[in-house]
Amino acid sequence: MKLTSIIAIYFLFISATAFVLLPFGVKTDEEAGTPKVRGQADSAPHRFDLRRHLIKSAIVAALLFGLYYLNWSLGWITADDLDIYRRL
Repeated sequence: MKLTSIIAIYFLFISATAFVLLPFGVKTDEEAGTPKVRGQADSAPHRFDLRRHLIKSAIVAALLFGLYYLNWSLGWITADDLDIYRRL
């Protein structure tokens, strides 16, 4: 696998995990004990730390990409394993 492919796939993993991790670890104003601003949604986060969120998603993406790369190089699961129509 080329280095450019590795970088591109890693950034795809980062963007996917960034969206998956959005609802985890976020407190609302009600949970934080602070008053809400008029017109604010009940589910709006109290404080969102983008830097911390991106670091967490980069770490999770690195782990997932490591598994992906191991599968690509060792061939644990191939496209033939996922072809359900051939088995029927």
